[in-house]
Amino acid sequence: MLRRIRVVAGMIEQQGLYLITQRRPQATLPLLWEFPGGRVESGEPDEAALARELEEEMGIVVEVGDQVLEVEHVYEDYEVEFMVYRARIVSGVIRHIKVHDHRWVTASELDEYEFPGADSRSMDLLIKGDRGDA
Repeated sequence: MLRRIRVVAGMIEQQGLYLITQRRPQATLPLLWEFPGGRVESGEPDEAALARELEEEMGIVVEVGDQVLEVEHVYEDYEVEFMVYRARIVSGVIRHIKVHDHRWVTASELDEYEFPGADSRSMDLLIKGDRGDA
């Protein structure tokens, strides 16, 4: 049986642009792009995990909104329960504390970046289902 990991990510949109971050070179799935977020700790609510991860990784404080997507994805060594929530930056300036880089991109530009499997499936669903209704 594969190890199961619960991961949360923030779909942060400002003026028609989405925030994506690049994983660090030493991370699992190095240098791939993703919606920012991270692992949920045991007993931690998703919303609290997402707020904690974004503050730890980029120094920003966010308000977490509605869940917009849930995807399960099987990698070679583990399974991921991937939850995406709308989020809004309420304070702080993005710093690269635990991310390699970040970009603000349009929905159509997301295809130009390489994402891990769970994120890639999520992007496909969100782009088809979320154009213009943010």
